[in-house]
Amino acid sequence: MREWMQEEPVVIASGEGALLRDTCGNEYIDANSSIWTNLHGHRHPKITRAIKEQLDRIAHSSFLGLSNVPAIELAEKLVSIAPRSSSRTLSRVFYSDDGSTAMEAAIKMAFQHWRHKKQPRRRKFVAFAGSYHGDTLGAVSVGGIDLFHATFKPLLFETVRVNEIAPLKRIFARQGREIAAVCIEPLAQGAAGMRLWRRGLLAELRELCDRHETLLIADEVLTGFGRTGTMFACEQEKVVPDLMALAKGLTGGYLPLAATLATEEIFNVFLGDYSEFKTFFHGHSYTGNQLGCAAALANLCIFEEEHTLQNLKSQISNLKSGLESCRTLPHVGEIRHIGMIGAVELFADAGRKKPFPLHQKMGFKVCDEMRKRGVLTRAIGNTTVMMPPYCVTDAQMGKIFHALRESIRIVCGKTTARGRSKFIWRATLRRGRPAKRETRRSASLQEPFK
Repeated sequence: MREWMQEEPVVIASGEGALLRDTCGNEYIDANSSIWTNLHGHRHPKITRAIKEQLDRIAHSSFLGLSNVPAIELAEKLVSIAPRSSSRTLSRVFYSDDGSTAMEAAIKMAFQHWRHKKQPRRRKFVAFAGSYHGDTLGAVSVGGIDLFHATFKPLLFETVRVNEIAPLKRIFARQGREIAAVCIEPLAQGAAGMRLWRRGLLAELRELCDRHETLLIADEVLTGFGRTGTMFACEQEKVVPDLMALAKGLTGGYLPLAATLATEEIFNVFLGDYSEFKTFFHGHSYTGNQLGCAAALANLCIFEEEHTLQNLKSQISNLKSGLESCRTLPHVGEIRHIGMIGAVELFADAGRKKPFPLHQKMGFKVCDEMRKRGVLTRAIGNTTVMMPPYCVTDAQMGKIFHALRESIRIVCGKTTARGRSKFIWRATLRRGRPAKRETRRSASLQEPFK
């Protein structure tokens, strides 16, 4: 935090498409989709218009004992596009505010579900090593990255941690009737550095949960809405979870909104007379907010009208080619890619996968160099993440990876000081010398956590 307070922030003033502009007039490509939320680009006219039109009607009203038109329409739309099978359908929607609260709701639903079913021994949760499910306490409990959450361990409930299916089978054999649910980020673990699961693991997990009558919670906060190439990651292995958390791209990156989808079977166990108090006692002041729901409906309409998933194929190919162009660079040890998610990890010794010490901040330094070249993204440790909006052009994709390659060469010491100065000087001439910044960091400016 001391270093962060000493830095001069980039203060964003406007944006359009895949571009962001700061208060000094500098342009940047938004290569991480404003922390993995923006899908179709900034200021998409359809989403902007939907929010304005809804604002002319009403911005917000309570969802406590009431409902509203956009929330009803969005719930119907989410149910219609959610994964389904002959034996399981996600037919109910519970609204909240962000990915953490969507997972928090899923965890609490799973726990209360078993109590209503007179199986109170089912109170343990299983999660995977390296998982990240949010920053509220329930979500932290099933998270698996100590760097983020070790401080809060005394506040957390017990979670059984595994890294593959084999140890999970042994756990089920010993204590299967004590497990309430298994949580997973399907296909890719985001905050772990975009680490990919082996193909088939998700389907095996679904079969294992079915065999032991355990709930499966899919955290599609990152992977949902086209990020892996299909609308939801679960579709790629024909898996339907019992609970599914959605957020981030739900509104196209415009407004905070989240949803937890549940099966009818889970919903039914909460039904009862008033005197039974079976209610799911969980909620938020802005639950089902009309502006957020209107933005989400417009976002999903764009998928249909612009054939987003079909058109993504060329962008996915471009992203893969750009990532592969980094493979021969010094210290590049791993390239990870699925859909519109890419990651490049640096190692002190790439051949032996010996990591750079975290205090060297290699990923941060790469991102800092990329910023000088007009590209904004974020690192996770020594991993630089590439997740541009779906509207990114071929030219912009080329610029992203040119900036990434140059930045890796510089940070890893493979270019001369003279060459580095020459490159930055030319870049300055092309863009024009930026005006002197007059903005200062204030207590109201907070850096995104992830």
